[in-house]
Amino acid sequence: MEISSIVFSAASIGGLGLLFGLGLGVAAKKFAVKIDPLIPLVRDALPSANCGACGFAGCDAFAKAVVEGHAPTNGCPVGGKECAERVAAIMGVDAVTKERTTAFVKCNGSCDNAKQKYEYYGVVDCRDEAYLQGGGSKTCSYGCLGGGSCVKACMFDAINIVDGIAVIDEEKCTSCGMCVATCPKNLIEIIPAAKTTRVVCNSQDKGKDVKAACSVGCIGCRMCFKACEYDAIIIDGTLAKVDYEKCVLCNACRDKCPTKAIVG
Repeated sequence: MEISSIVFSAASIGGLGLLFGLGLGVAAKKFAVKIDPLIPLVRDALPSANCGACGFAGCDAFAKAVVEGHAPTNGCPVGGKECAERVAAIMGVDAVTKERTTAFVKCNGSCDNAKQKYEYYGVVDCRDEAYLQGGGSKTCSYGCLGGGSCVKACMFDAINIVDGIAVIDEEKCTSCGMCVATCPKNLIEIIPAAKTTRVVCNSQDKGKDVKAACSVGCIGCRMCFKACEYDAIIIDGTLAKVDYEKCVLCNACRDKCPTKAIVG
């Protein structure tokens, strides 16, 4: 009697398992979502950074968008030229490469160049320090605080704090934009890597106030603007900026800058 009960129980469980298995199999086929076979191929060609720099939630979403025609084959800034060529080959189109770009920190207010309002002792993070009195310990309220929030955000080890300011290693930078989004001072922007003539200042203060805070800040004297023959210098308030589409790297602006706020 006991043996028959065990056999019956085992047969019942086995039968239910078989029934449920068949049901799941039928359901899987009936409700299966068809996936374009190109999507996993494009996905495998991507660097798997999942940084969102392409404008999508991650590499999976970007691969789907490329195959569906909602994203360009060269839309992954992390993968660069080689990645764009692989994706284009998978999609059967000509590869279109973009000009290489890099992150750029618009500040040269190192420990020697910039003055401090007070000594800060606390959590070493720019996002926290920016909420302190005066926007941080640095006299220039627009300058790099050197707390390294951008360093922590960078997944490619492309940023270091050198002499109190963030410095980009352009060989490692992938232009993912994570540092841009992290900086509380909006000091970092993505620019063409080949355009080496750059204004390393972000201060909106007037000349005398700039000099009181930093020896290498832009004082808005407009000498760079007058020196440029290509209309590549823009004066935004009191701050000089470079129009990279017009700049020919003649460096006339750099040579005229009295505070060396322009490098090249």
